[in-house]
Amino acid sequence: MRGLYLQQRLHEQGSVEQPFVYANFLASLDGRIALEDDATGVPYLPKSLTTPDDFRLFLELEAQADCLITHGGYLRALHEGRLGNILQIGCHPEHGDLAQWRLDNGLKPQPAVVIASASLDFPFPESLKASGQKVYIATGRDADPARVKHWLSRGHEVLVAGEGRMVEGGALVRALGDRGYRTLYLVAGPHMLDTMVREGRLRRLYQTITHQLMGGESFHTLVPGPVLGPAGHLKMRSLYYDPTSHGDAGQWFAQFDNVPYTDASA
Repeated sequence: MRGLYLQQRLHEQGSVEQPFVYANFLASLDGRIALEDDATGVPYLPKSLTTPDDFRLFLELEAQADCLITHGGYLRALHEGRLGNILQIGCHPEHGDLAQWRLDNGLKPQPAVVIASASLDFPFPESLKASGQKVYIATGRDADPARVKHWLSRGHEVLVAGEGRMVEGGALVRALGDRGYRTLYLVAGPHMLDTMVREGRLRRLYQTITHQLMGGESFHTLVPGPVLGPAGHLKMRSLYYDPTSHGDAGQWFAQFDNVPYTDASA
């Protein structure tokens, strides 16, 4: 599986006028991307969904980005130990070749990171400080002024990318393009995917689909909002089959393009 996504050379696909926005999700056959704990209501990723091959391809996509878009919920989960750290290239020793791949292909050692948040209340990972990555905070125009001041005082640029409290996809992509970013990788969960799709900003969706039915009464899916209609129509680019997974269930690695791409701001 190594190199399957690197050969696509996503870092060459975008421009500052039209950044290449892509996302990657892992789901079961019945559409679960996460379940909720019955006692606490806290979402979690079932271990049976994850595989080494899927994680490797996730990292190959990350290695090609000049900017990662994450969110405050992920940073809280990281701080609490519920999720692992995926904010730096090369932090997983068995995939150390990806750090060298970035250097060989003219990319900076580490991508910039955007933290999207309505509340602006999240812990700041020590790994971001240690790596020296450029970090932006993105929020809406109605964000708490005191929290905005807090992050400004720490030396982070705050991007106003939405008219309410939530971050909007179109405004965020324009702001990042204005700052020279061309390849944006969403690692921010379903709400960010939803706004990027609705505003015509998603260019490609990567989805690993494991061949298992998970069930569960409380769960998360790819898009949480109202009916998408034509904005959600995607065109399959490729489909790979991996027969080895948990319980020999197998999995698909699917890619979908948003074609034709339309600029919602035009």
